[in-house]
Amino acid sequence: MRIDLHTHTTVSDGTETPADLLATARAAGLDVVALTDHDTTAGWAAAETARPDGLTVVPGMEMSCRWFPEDQPPISVHLLAYLFDPTHPGFSAERARLRDERLDRGERIVTALAGDGYPVSWDRIVERSEGGVVGRPHIARALVEAGVVDSVDHAFGTLLHHRSPYYVAKVDTEVREGIALVRAAGGVPVFAHGLATKRGRVVGDAAISA
Repeated sequence: MRIDLHTHTTVSDGTETPADLLATARAAGLDVVALTDHDTTAGWAAAETARPDGLTVVPGMEMSCRWFPEDQPPISVHLLAYLFDPTHPGFSAERARLRDERLDRGERIVTALAGDGYPVSWDRIVERSEGGVVGRPHIARALVEAGVVDSVDHAFGTLLHHRSPYYVAKVDTEVREGIALVRAAGGVPVFAHGLATKRGRVVGDAAISA
């Protein structure tokens, strides 16, 4: 059985619609796919409608969190949430707050870039997102289209990384609060990226067991 439990669509920062993603997954021979767009469940209904025969779709989401160790700076944690009730009031409210954070952050980054002469437009980026949750990958693609950088990776390596003068932090959910919200909504929380130290500092085993 072939399974992918971490995918994104155009509902957040992916490049395929939910329907197209599932078609691609089935064509690639996958048996199970989890839809885990950032901070939103907006793609669930479309995915269910377009689900190809023989493909199991797990409804999920990826949540932006932070771990605050006592003796270190905060650590970014991406929390995957599966099979939760999307109508749970507390979890629904926190997802909405995170989406607002992303929008505010994105607009501030683009305003700063445009102010320094980079040919990017916030209105255009929002329009191209087609109602999805706008994040830094959308800005990176706009920079590629404008010819400022060669690729999305180039954009993140130069203008959008956390040491860039254009970087804007966002207020993420404290990870233990995020886990509690997922569980309260009947879902299953799982840390994304695990011990992927190349992405930056990670939460260690001691913190996870605590």
